[in-house]
Amino acid sequence: MEIVYVYVKKRSEFGKPCNFSDRQAELNINIPPNPELAEQFVERNPVDTGIQCSTSMSEHEVNTERFEMETRGINHVEGGWPKDVNPLELEQTIRFRKKVEKDENYINTITQLGSIMEHCIKQNNAIDIYQEYFDDEDAVEVTDEAPSAKTINVLRDPQVIKRSATHLSWHPDGNRKLAVAYSCLNFQRAPEGMSHESYIWDLENPNKPEIVLKPSSPLVTLEYNPKDSHVLLGGCYNGQLACWDTRKGSLVAELSTVEFSHRDPVYGSIWLQSKTGTECFSASTDGQVMWWDIRKMSEPTEVVILDIARKEQLENALGAISLEFESTLPTKFMVGTEQGIVISCNRKAKTSAEKIVCTFSGHHGPIYALQRNPFYPKNFLTVGDWTARIWSEDSRESSIMWTKYHMAYLTDGAWSPVRPAVFFTTRMDGTLDIWDFVFKQCDPALSLKVCDEALFCLRVQDNGCFIACGSQLGTTTLLEVSNGLCTLQKNEKNTASLIFERETRREKILEARHREMRLKEKGKAEGRDDSLREEEPTFHLEELVTKAEDEFFNIIYSELKKKETEAMKKTKPKQPGLEADEEVEGEDLGEEEGDGAQAPT
Repeated sequence: MEIVYVYVKKRSEFGKPCNFSDRQAELNINIPPNPELAEQFVERNPVDTGIQCSTSMSEHEVNTERFEMETRGINHVEGGWPKDVNPLELEQTIRFRKKVEKDENYINTITQLGSIMEHCIKQNNAIDIYQEYFDDEDAVEVTDEAPSAKTINVLRDPQVIKRSATHLSWHPDGNRKLAVAYSCLNFQRAPEGMSHESYIWDLENPNKPEIVLKPSSPLVTLEYNPKDSHVLLGGCYNGQLACWDTRKGSLVAELSTVEFSHRDPVYGSIWLQSKTGTECFSASTDGQVMWWDIRKMSEPTEVVILDIARKEQLENALGAISLEFESTLPTKFMVGTEQGIVISCNRKAKTSAEKIVCTFSGHHGPIYALQRNPFYPKNFLTVGDWTARIWSEDSRESSIMWTKYHMAYLTDGAWSPVRPAVFFTTRMDGTLDIWDFVFKQCDPALSLKVCDEALFCLRVQDNGCFIACGSQLGTTTLLEVSNGLCTLQKNEKNTASLIFERETRREKILEARHREMRLKEKGKAEGRDDSLREEEPTFHLEELVTKAEDEFFNIIYSELKKKETEAMKKTKPKQPGLEADEEVEGEDLGEEEGDGAQAPT
């Protein structure tokens, strides 16, 4: 069948018709030659002309449009069940299977497919298609290369009024892009005319942001959806949650209502590992953790109040600064608070009071970073005040490892995704510290001065090679670390596990000892012991201290006396006629006098 479409145009839409006709040529003007110009003509003799034997070619370059690959999966819930059979009903599915198994066509089909499958199974048994022939070469040897890092890119805030880079998020597919949230976290000190925009940068084009995100309020957090890289979740300074779809442009696609949002800035927002990929949760300094579904942002699906007294009173709730969620532990989540306390929660608890499981207290200020170890989820990292601490869920009273107290405040931290013993921290003096506690525990393996202003946030790429650091003036610096810091070392997992277990065991012993001492002191305070028993140890301890001090000073002064006597012997000339016995007696006398000398008060 031939499809024909005739395009018709009105005659009035054409131009003025042209009528052509044949006629003789006419001479309109005749210009005679000028003899003066002929005198100025210079004949060129000989004339050389270059002739190219090959064809003249020119080079052309054409940049084609980038082709974006996208992988989509289909969840076959119903499969091949008929419409009248509900796959969720066990009785209907069993009845349908029995009916199909009695069919002759089913038996013949299974017999034919069985022979083909049997042939494939025999092939797999004969040849292992998953055999690794070069397994020995994959073992990485520990090299003596010194840890290092280099700057490979700098992304600067294009606005005239600079804002702080408060949060970073890598693109989940390929990590070619970086989303940066910009805002001013100084309470009511935002400069007039400050822009609210945040950006998505293409690392191959650092001069101009690829996509501009335009929220109603500055963004404090910004996270890519791990299942759909076109969707981003942002936590605003005014407490609202915003959602973008980059396919629809720069404007907000979904926005939570002010009445049901947070009352303070949203400092933490994380996507949940759900089937739909649309669920997330957020935390704020107003003391609330809220769960959302971006398909319906009018109100949260669930709210938890961070009241550690378990009375669910919002005025007593602790403000949340950081969030942690591990997909392997879908019911658990952790919150770092302004008061330096980590709250471990269970979302699926029966009552709201039981959702707060336990707390970990060890920092003197807000906990700016909280992350579980990707290899050992029981151990987690916290960054606050002047230290970074590593905790174990089995030891709740104190951390199992911690860094020294720095001169500058620590602002953020993260584990390496490829090495269990490496983590990164940023400081207010613009320094990035890389810690490797298998290599060195007292000091960082590498300290790098990134910029002159304070570093506020950092994010590590999935392969562990690239680190992005955001500064106070909105400058995002991209660093590449050396191979030793982003390559799993030999036996590193076992070594890190042994270190964690050893330190956890040590803290448990110390906790038991402290608990025992507290019980003894409590018993004394309640008058369980007699007054004599209370005085005896004190008197005995003071007596021992006094005796030890006397012995110490006696030894010191006897040694000083000996040195003085020896010096006098060297400087004093020997008198003639002095017998050796008299010298010995004099020395003994000096020693006896030195032994009997009392320490001056």
